[in-house]
Amino acid sequence: MPARTFRESWALRQQINSVLGFHYPECIDHRYGGYCLNRDEREGYIYERRGKHLVGTCRMVYTFCVGARLDGPKWCRSAATHGLTFLFDAFRDDDRGGFDWLLRGRETVDDTRRCYSHAFSLLACAAATEVGLPRASDRLEQVASLLDERFFEPEYGLHRAEADGDWSFSNYRGQNANMHACEAYLAAFDATNESDYLDRAYTVAESLVRDPPAGGGLIPEHYTREWKPDLEYNQAEPNHQFRPPGFQPGHHAEWAKLLLLLADRREESWLAERARGLFDAAFEIGWDEEYGGFYYTVDAGGEPIVPEKYGWPIAEGIGAAALLGREDEGSSLERYDRLWDYAREFLINEKYGIWYEKCTREGERIAPASDGPRVEPGYHPVANAALAMAAFEDDRPRPI
Repeated sequence: MPARTFRESWALRQQINSVLGFHYPECIDHRYGGYCLNRDEREGYIYERRGKHLVGTCRMVYTFCVGARLDGPKWCRSAATHGLTFLFDAFRDDDRGGFDWLLRGRETVDDTRRCYSHAFSLLACAAATEVGLPRASDRLEQVASLLDERFFEPEYGLHRAEADGDWSFSNYRGQNANMHACEAYLAAFDATNESDYLDRAYTVAESLVRDPPAGGGLIPEHYTREWKPDLEYNQAEPNHQFRPPGFQPGHHAEWAKLLLLLADRREESWLAERARGLFDAAFEIGWDEEYGGFYYTVDAGGEPIVPEKYGWPIAEGIGAAALLGREDEGSSLERYDRLWDYAREFLINEKYGIWYEKCTREGERIAPASDGPRVEPGYHPVANAALAMAAFEDDRPRPI
């Protein structure tokens, strides 16, 4: 199948349905509730059932909601409702407020309050509101209020990163949580048409990526309490799951996508211009010209720190390229095709259609760690395939 085929809606829809079909019905946990997402990408068996991650749960709710919005399998609505119910019945702490980070069965293992995971909670509620799931709009308002009251720092226009279960915050600040907060606020705006959500998405983007303090316009990952770049953060842990040191090409592509979605909803000219610059930067600093794919992390000069290739940056690049291709059918769609070529050769399981999490620089699959619950149940490929469908159909693309 040539890469240009993925400019066709049927091929993109097939990708979405493959991810949904890989997870359902095996992911539905009838014992503890929620989802069993710890399923081997190659063999298909579930290797651990009790681990429940807040981010993985929210992403699975979102993914099923996308299936429902696109008139996918009929079970998408009930599967999404199942996860949304567990989110509020098991992860939410009614006494102290907020959502726990990690459960085993229904018991809390880690009660850290992270803006990153609360942003995904808002995204799940927005997606559920979009497709009319029961109580979704009320829950959206609850999570948005929580983000505003607990995490947002108006003097910076950005969100604090994390607190313990009693809401004592650390000094760490990070861009990743704010990027996903921007995404979630965009989704909330599309689901409700309430301008406050769009304003908050814009505030985060303007504060963080319009004129970042790093040289060359690159976006640092980590910051001090005063929002000064902390380029030494986690230097001893280059493979940290959520906070590796250096610059992430995938996040530059992801921000390009979000700025283009904002540009569809607001008139500020800098949004589209900056999006193009960030997308180009992702390729300039991060694309491996020898083996293909984006390096996971690089230094400011583009030298790899972690040369492994993850699936999610390729998926985010696909979404950004599809949006840019509406105005530039040349280089942007050439990159779009190149990204799909890489995904098909190295990342997509031919039997199941699910994306592998990561591979070596040369393209050999790396099995995900089996000592903790999964957080990526196909959210990135589904989100960006749906985005590409809308872009090629001249519909207004949306983040959900």
